Amino acid sequence: MVPEEKPDGPGTGEESARLQAAGSVRKSCDLLADSQDSHLQSRRTRIHQQINKELRMRTGAENLYRATSNAQVRETVALELSYVNSSLQLLKEELEGLDGSMDADQPESEGVTVPMIPLGLKETKQLDWATPLKELISGHFGEDGTSYEAEIRELEELRQAVRTPSRSEAGLELLMAYYNQLCFLEARFVTPARSLGLLFHWYDSLTGVPAQQQALAFEKGSVLFNIGALHTQLGARQDRSCPRGTGRAVKAFQRAAGAFGLLRENFSHAPSPDMSPTSLSMLEQLMTAQAQECVFEGLSLQAPTDPYDCLAQLHLAQEAAQVAAEYRLVHQTMAQPPVQDYVPFPWTTLVHVKAEYFRALAHYHAALALCDGPLVAEAELPAVEQVFLGLSASSAPRGPALPQEREESRKLGKAHLKRAILGQEEALRLHAVCRALRRVDLLQAVLAQALRRSLAKYSELDLEDDFFETTEAPDIQPKTHQRPKARAPSFSRVKVADIFHRLGPLSVFSAKNRWRLVGPIHVARGEGGFGFTLRGDSPVLIAAVVPGGQAAAAGLKEGDYIVSVNGQPCRWWKHAEVVAHLKGMGDEGVSLQVVTLLPSVEPPGLGARRPGLGALLRSQKECGRETPGPARASPRPLLGWSRKAKRGKTGRRLSPAPQP
Repeated sequence: MVPEEKPDGPGTGEESARLQAAGSVRKSCDLLADSQDSHLQSRRTRIHQQINKELRMRTGAENLYRATSNAQVRETVALELSYVNSSLQLLKEELEGLDGSMDADQPESEGVTVPMIPLGLKETKQLDWATPLKELISGHFGEDGTSYEAEIRELEELRQAVRTPSRSEAGLELLMAYYNQLCFLEARFVTPARSLGLLFHWYDSLTGVPAQQQALAFEKGSVLFNIGALHTQLGARQDRSCPRGTGRAVKAFQRAAGAFGLLRENFSHAPSPDMSPTSLSMLEQLMTAQAQECVFEGLSLQAPTDPYDCLAQLHLAQEAAQVAAEYRLVHQTMAQPPVQDYVPFPWTTLVHVKAEYFRALAHYHAALALCDGPLVAEAELPAVEQVFLGLSASSAPRGPALPQEREESRKLGKAHLKRAILGQEEALRLHAVCRALRRVDLLQAVLAQALRRSLAKYSELDLEDDFFETTEAPDIQPKTHQRPKARAPSFSRVKVADIFHRLGPLSVFSAKNRWRLVGPIHVARGEGGFGFTLRGDSPVLIAAVVPGGQAAAAGLKEGDYIVSVNGQPCRWWKHAEVVAHLKGMGDEGVSLQVVTLLPSVEPPGLGARRPGLGALLRSQKECGRETPGPARASPRPLLGWSRKAKRGKTGRRLSPAPQP
C-alpha cells in the first residue's frame, strides 16, 4: 500500500475513515512511555550538561597549569584537576548505566540466549503546525486557512502519537504513516527556496543532546531513524529459543539495517551525532551482525539427525566464525574516532565479548567434529579443508594434511578445544571489566555455561598419558549459507490519504507552482459547442481552444485547469464527470472558474546554490514534482522522492448536447 491522494466526495465515508484513523492512532501509541522516556531523556540531558561543564573547567585548569610558573598555583590547579577528573568519571559511569541498560528489551523466554543491543528512540518536543500552515494556505493557495483547522488538528494528533509509539507492528505502522504524511507535506508546502518556518526539535538517541532545524527533511530523517530504532527493539524482544523467533529477529534487524542505510545514503549534514554518516554506518554494521547471529541461532536449533555428524558440526563452526568476523568489523568501527567518543562503552564491550565468544564457539564445534565424529571420508575431505585451510573444492591441496588417524584427529580437536576455552575465558574477562555489563545476568549465564561445557569436554579428552603437545589449532574460515542483507522498511504496505487533499491535486496545487485564479467566466454555447477540448483528470485540463469560438471569446486559454463548474468545485473530478456536466448545460451556457499556471521565478543564484541546512538531502533536486502530473500523484516513500506522471488521456472535442 502506498500513500495516495483522496478526492473529495459526498457521504459519510470520509468522516468514518477519519474516526477509524484516530482510533488506530490511539492504539498505536504508548501513553505510559511518554512520561518514562521523558524522565530518562531529562536525566541524560542533565548528565551531559554537567559533563560539558566539567570539561570546560578542566580545559581552563589545564590552560592555567601550562601558563603559570608558580609552584603553589600549579599544585592547587593539579589538585583541582584531580577533582574534576573524578567527577567526570562518575558522570560517565552514571551515563553508561543509562545507555547500557538492555534488560528491558530482552526476550522473556526460558532459553538462554545472548542479549542483543537495541537502540532507543529519538525524543522530540510538541509542535504547533497551525500558524505557519494557515498562513501558507491563505497566502499561497488563496483559501481560508481557518477552514482547515480539522486537517491541522489531525496532523498534530498524529505527530503527538508518534512521540510514543508502541513496541509492536502497530507502532511501526504509525511511524511509517506519519513519514508518508511528511512526504505529502513536503510535496505540497515546501520548496528548495522556502521552508514551513517551523523549528523541529529532536534529541540525540544516546546522549540526549538537543538539536533543532527548520528543514522538514530533519523531521523526516528523525522519524526514519526511529523506524530503524523500533525495529531493533522488536528484534531484541523476540524469543530466539525457537526457530520462529529467530526468523522474526533476523527480519527485524534486516529492516533496521535498511532504515539506517537509507538514512545514510540520503541524508547529509546531520545536526546530531546519531544521524552522522559514521554513526549510521556503524549502526548498519551492528544490525547486520546481530541478524547474522540470529541466523546462527536458528541453525543451532535445527539439531542434526546424527549428533556426531562431522559435516554438520563443521558447518556450525563456519557459521559461528562468520558471526565473529562480523562483530570484529563492528568493534573496529566502534574503536575509531569519532564513533569511539560517541558509542556507549557497554556497547563496545559487548560487541568485543561477542566477537570472542563466537570465535571460541567456532573452535568448540570444530573440536566436536574432530573428536566425536567419524574419521573424515576421502569424499568429504575437500569440504573439511574449506573449514580449516580455506581451500576451495577445486584448488590443489596445500599446507599440513588433515589427520587421518583417530588419535591425531583427537589431538587436533583437543587443540581447538583449548582455543575455545581461552576465548571463552577472555570473553568472561571482558564482561567483568564493564560495570554495566556485570549487571546483565543473562550474558554472564551464557558465557559461564559455554565455558563449563568446554571444560567438561576437555576433561574427557585430557588423558594422563597424553604427553604430546599439539600444534596451534588453525583458525576457522568464516562462511555462511544465509547472509542477511539490509532491507529497506516496507513503506508501501502502509496506505495513507493526504490530509490536505482538499487543496487539490499535488500535480498543480503545491507551493512549487504559481498560478492565477480566473473567473467565474461565463461561456455561452455556440453552434459547435463551447469551443474547447478537454483532457486529463483531476483537474481537467483545457487542451485546446478553437480560434474564434465561444471559449476564446470568453478569455479561456489553452493550458488552463477547470476548478469550478457553476460554482461547484471540481478539482478532483474525472474527465467524464466534467464532460457530463457540460453536456447537461442548456443554451444559457456555463460559468467556469479556471487556474492559469504562471512561470516559476527562481531567486537569483538559486540554481547554483545547494540547499543546505543541516539536514537537507543529497538528492534534493529530485524533490521537485513535474507540473503536469497525474491525477493521483503520490510521493515516493523515500528521502528523495519524485515520481513523474504519465498522462495517457486523449483529448475529446465537446459538442452541443443533443436537442430533445
